[in-house]
Amino acid sequence: MSATTTNAIEITHDEAQVKRIWKAFWILLVLTIIELGLGLTIYNMDLGPNPNHVLILGIKGVICILTLAKAFYIISIFMHLGDEVRSFILTLGIPALIFIWFIFVFIYDGNSFRNLRNTDAGSRPYIEKVEQHPAPAMKAGEKN
Repeated sequence: MSATTTNAIEITHDEAQVKRIWKAFWILLVLTIIELGLGLTIYNMDLGPNPNHVLILGIKGVICILTLAKAFYIISIFMHLGDEVRSFILTLGIPALIFIWFIFVFIYDGNSFRNLRNTDAGSRPYIEKVEQHPAPAMKAGEKN
């Protein structure tokens, strides 16, 4: 006589978690559509004869803020950082902010290096007209 035991595996769906993920999906979708709309607005404004550069810069700032909001929302929901204690969030958040600061510093430093390289370390103006000297005319029978 053999005794067989069967363990039924129950699969339960956490309805609250599924609703939370769908809510995150719709929020991220709306933010992405707004960002795309703002990007197309900037594109169309640049095509015009006199684009308003201050307005374009403001729209770019809004796009950056929306992108950061999406990033923090993704980190909070999908990486489950929103469920952690405050000290752990700060332990991960402070180095991330320092990393963002490094990106800005490296971009500024690279731009400074580019400007110095293009001006022979500041010894000549950045925009300089290059004098064009005509090539001497070749006489008959001369080789190059």
